[in-house]
Amino acid sequence: MPQSISGMRVLVFGATGGIGAQLTRELTQAGAHVFGVARRQDELEALSNETGMVAHVGDVLDADQVKEAFSAATSSLGGIDSVVLAVGSILLRPVHLVKDADFDQTIAINLGAAFRVVRTACKLMMRADGGSIILFSTAAAQIGLPNHEVIAAAKAGIEGLVRSAAATYAGRGVRVNCVAPGLVRTPLAEPITRNPSSLEASRGMHALGRIGEPDDVTHAVRFLLESTWTTGQTLVVDGGLSGIKSA
Repeated sequence: MPQSISGMRVLVFGATGGIGAQLTRELTQAGAHVFGVARRQDELEALSNETGMVAHVGDVLDADQVKEAFSAATSSLGGIDSVVLAVGSILLRPVHLVKDADFDQTIAINLGAAFRVVRTACKLMMRADGGSIILFSTAAAQIGLPNHEVIAAAKAGIEGLVRSAAATYAGRGVRVNCVAPGLVRTPLAEPITRNPSSLEASRGMHALGRIGEPDDVTHAVRFLLESTWTTGQTLVVDGGLSGIKSA
């Protein structure tokens, strides 16, 4: 049976980002108890005042801070039903122009963070009554797009992690899923969306003729939070970018 969001205890990493903040607003409005983690205290406090979420400063690049966030969330909420990792980056550059430091950083922010969160979440959830973990990929991991080599590789790694972890922990009631958006209007995407020509080109790549809005993506996240019979899946929400050739 579907699980109600009302009363759900959700740990959100990247709570102050474009998608994370929208998700936090929707979850709290639906009656969920949200423990939000991000790096900037001022942004966390503002979102906490707006939504009532519990704010916690932490960095997913630090394994100890990830563990601390889980411990604090468990103590504050009385347990964790679901974890959402809404942290990532965008690197658009052909691979022959990518420096080692940029590659390492992209892998760390995306795949490394996912690994640390899944590792800690599974240890916790397999000792409880299970739970749900939701990560983020990208439509660029579904289709070959120019200049996306590094970010596509990092996100494809996340999709592999999702499938394997889902298989490993399904018997313990832990569900692991992923959302793969196209281009979404968030602060992270501003270098693309604020440029009229880049924005128009991006719209043209999406068969539905527009880029995504944060609530397009959070709707998919909420489905995965509620759907207790879904695991090991990557839900692509990309306006047709990866699966449909626009006219």
